[in-house]
Amino acid sequence: MTTSLQDIAHAMAAPGKGLLAADESSGTIKKRFDVIGVDSTQENRRDSRERLFRTAPAMADLISGVILFDETIRQKAADGTPLVKIIQDAGSIPGIKVDMGAKDLPRSNGEKVTEGLDGLRARLAEYFELGARFAKWRAVIDIGRGGNRSVPSAYCIHANTHALARYAALCQEAGIVPIVEPEVLMDGDHDAERCYQVTQATLKALYSELYEQRVSLEGTILKPNMIVSGKLCPTKASPEEVAERTLKCFTHTVPAAVPGIVFLSGGQSDIDATANLNAINQLKSASSEVYPWAFSFSYGRALQTAPLDAWRGKAANVTAGQKAFAHRARMNGLAATGAWTPEMET
Repeated sequence: MTTSLQDIAHAMAAPGKGLLAADESSGTIKKRFDVIGVDSTQENRRDSRERLFRTAPAMADLISGVILFDETIRQKAADGTPLVKIIQDAGSIPGIKVDMGAKDLPRSNGEKVTEGLDGLRARLAEYFELGARFAKWRAVIDIGRGGNRSVPSAYCIHANTHALARYAALCQEAGIVPIVEPEVLMDGDHDAERCYQVTQATLKALYSELYEQRVSLEGTILKPNMIVSGKLCPTKASPEEVAERTLKCFTHTVPAAVPGIVFLSGGQSDIDATANLNAINQLKSASSEVYPWAFSFSYGRALQTAPLDAWRGKAANVTAGQKAFAHRARMNGLAATGAWTPEMET
């Protein structure tokens, strides 16, 4: 069994595999259940996740780790088996979301800072005993609308990257690999070039803070956004443009010691998230440049939306939901090696 931080991080970034983000808060999963007409009870939340964890062979072949919510890491399946054990038996690594969400940043222009450092050392020790071997902390960086370049502020970027670094240091102290997730949101009307500028500034600040907090980069995983246009931008960057800007940004900001980069889907459609990941890996393979990182996925909605729609809370639809999950996991596993094509979706 792998125990070192570096071994765990490399296992998380295994070729052709990615992470399943099943760490939705109770409020978030309720919104998703409302769409399919399912009550957000503890039992239904457990069942919706358990059926994914029991999807064979997709879990063993394509999912290197699963990010869990506090409720889920403590739950047992209907047959009494701890969900953590089901994940481990499938050959995946259990992980845990540890932040307490984004709150208003004082004296800012509506910006956010992620909280959750208070009591984190004790919580990490408990999560380790429950089986977690990696953790996740998400920071959110917004981009101003209508050409407003005062958002994000340097204050917001500093507050969030400092918190990410403190979290990462505490994780490594506890023997847990930290996923550092500085998400530059795609909610605005900005173009891909503005996303590039903000992401570059954020990642430069992040790695400066991680250095100051004495975090071993070999025992970390980066979970960033891709360099994409905002949802409200009239011009959408193509997968090839996304790949070019994303690789350029990382070349200028991310140290080679980082073993793996697992992208968040960030509100992209299922197909867009797969197509953009595929383009990044294709460009990596075709380029004369040397990119030292494994590029894969850490998707929530982009892996779960189709299975939820197929399941809809009905026992008779469990197999259909698992089939939908296996398909999306396979498509993204192919994209993680640059081998996906749109025709594979039919």
